[in-house]
Amino acid sequence: MTAPATPLRPTQTHPCARCGSPVALDVGLCERCNPLGLKDSASSQVHGTVFIAVALAVIGLAFGALLLTAGIGPFVARVSAMRPAQTGTGLVATIEVRNDGRSTGSATCRLSDPNDTALVSSAVIYTPRIQPGATATFEQEVPFGSVDRMLSITCGRP
Repeated sequence: MTAPATPLRPTQTHPCARCGSPVALDVGLCERCNPLGLKDSASSQVHGTVFIAVALAVIGLAFGALLLTAGIGPFVARVSAMRPAQTGTGLVATIEVRNDGRSTGSATCRLSDPNDTALVSSAVIYTPRIQPGATATFEQEVPFGSVDRMLSITCGRP
């Protein structure tokens, strides 16, 4: 009686980088794609190339964003009036924002209670698009403040 044959363990493979044929884990290209047995690229070389490409893409996107937002602002803002909200809680502030830049754009503004130095009572609001040299007036309801004390506002580019 003979001992049962031990099954062969399948070797681990991955696809050839060029044609997809199975090759050993330590080889990048199969015999057909690399008949001379030339040395593969080091993984650090491949990863370095990818890192440089990603870094250049991020720098390119940042430069593009800078060009798209150039000329927007500065914005000059003020709270021109305050009244109680119709809901009974909070206030409605009438806000005027002027775009002193060369391009149409909207601003990100922080509306806050001037007596609150920790900025706990504040709200971030976004203005409508404002043409160069134009002023936009709009109302914003906030859950803080007092009718007898104007809220403060600062605006900048988004």
